[in-house]
Amino acid sequence: MIASEFIATDPATIGIDPDRLGALNDYVRGHVERGLPSAQVAVGRHGKLAGVASFGSATQGGEDKPATDDTVYCTYSATKAIIGVAGWALIEDGLLNIDELVSDIVPAFKTHGKEVVTVRQLLTHTGGFPQAPMHPKLWEDRDLRNERTEYWRLTWEPGSRFEYHATAAHWALAEIITQRTGLDFRDYVRERVTEPMGAPDLFVGLPDEQHHRAADVVYVYPPETPEGGYGEVNPQTILHFNLPSQRRAGAPGGGAFSGAGELALFYQRLVSIEESAGHAPLKQSTVDYGASVYTDERHVNIDGLPVNRGLTVVVAGDHPTERGFAPSASPRAFGHAGAGGQIAWGDPETGLSVGFVTNGFSPDDEQAARTREIHRLAGECLAD
Repeated sequence: MIASEFIATDPATIGIDPDRLGALNDYVRGHVERGLPSAQVAVGRHGKLAGVASFGSATQGGEDKPATDDTVYCTYSATKAIIGVAGWALIEDGLLNIDELVSDIVPAFKTHGKEVVTVRQLLTHTGGFPQAPMHPKLWEDRDLRNERTEYWRLTWEPGSRFEYHATAAHWALAEIITQRTGLDFRDYVRERVTEPMGAPDLFVGLPDEQHHRAADVVYVYPPETPEGGYGEVNPQTILHFNLPSQRRAGAPGGGAFSGAGELALFYQRLVSIEESAGHAPLKQSTVDYGASVYTDERHVNIDGLPVNRGLTVVVAGDHPTERGFAPSASPRAFGHAGAGGQIAWGDPETGLSVGFVTNGFSPDDEQAARTREIHRLAGECLAD
């Protein structure tokens, strides 16, 4: 549960219009009333949250119970930014340089051509090994993970193109964290990032004693196999996060557990540093560095739009809507969404941050429309 000191007594005191916030909450409530099992939404500004709204019910600890502000959800790929910010902390502390070779840090990268991959490429999905596998059975064992990593091979020349690395790049980043700090990556994220933020319930690696708070993931429709088949992210993988072993593992590409409030507070600490009352774990210069764009015209998505990638985050640039932000977001807004429609981003220009989580997987078109509207309504919460 987020400490009361981090929640505004009145949204208006942090520049959030109460009526517009109510419209956002009503919209999310409506989706739950129409079939989404449960959801949470939160926005923040000026170092605090305007509040957290929770709707619906979910299986938690084996029981169907109402979702509350204490319920946590798998954030899926929104996790990437959390692990990425831990990488930014390494940079700030002089423990990492993005132009280093990964193989100079991680011995398992000295094989099969991977020795040329740089940290910069790793963090921008341009490393050339997007489909490198890491079976869930290996997630909890570092030695087995490194053994598997040795067998990874490049698919294309590093830096030459962009292709989303759903899990592989962030397993490598997790090992970099351990190599450079001597800590398990989950411990480092907690000690260096989330606890200083005042967000200890943003879990990378959900402790067994917290599993009773986690909302089980469900599909609200029979998933259809897309043309060409599923890739690494498929219904079986998604549902793995209902297992205690996979929740404990804290898969760095998609296994964090959090409430919407913790996600919004996470971004508050990055976009409202001076107003975070000592709870910002990074300097402004570090955040500016991590949220700069490191990709170029070669690096485009399947629609040909430049991906505008910072170090593990997406930067809004001149196409905020297409890149997963409010239409009103500034070019400097940054964040990372997650499977199922999870939303997490912040805007340094306005100081707005947004979190949305759900345990229900809806059809893709429904999810996309819902996400666009939540972005729009959240952006409009700013008081005039």
